[in-house]
Amino acid sequence: MSAANHNTASVPLGFLLPGVHARVDALDDRIDPTQREQLVAYGLAPNRPLVVLQQHPMTIVMIDEVELALEDSVARHVWVTRR
Repeated sequence: MSAANHNTASVPLGFLLPGVHARVDALDDRIDPTQREQLVAYGLAPNRPLVVLQQHPMTIVMIDEVELALEDSVARHVWVTRR
């Protein structure tokens, strides 16, 4: 895979290193529908930019001015593209 393709590939949010900027592509159907609604309400929605702040012990992202902490079981089902 070329570097250009690598940068545009959708990956699980839980795979990104702290400091990486990304755009949300999709919330997988494996996330409970009620939890998906809550995440969208907090700004974790398709086409929204975010910055990964940390990955351990939880994934923490910044969306606009909101810090959002996600369990690994959720972060691995949020698909993003690096920016």
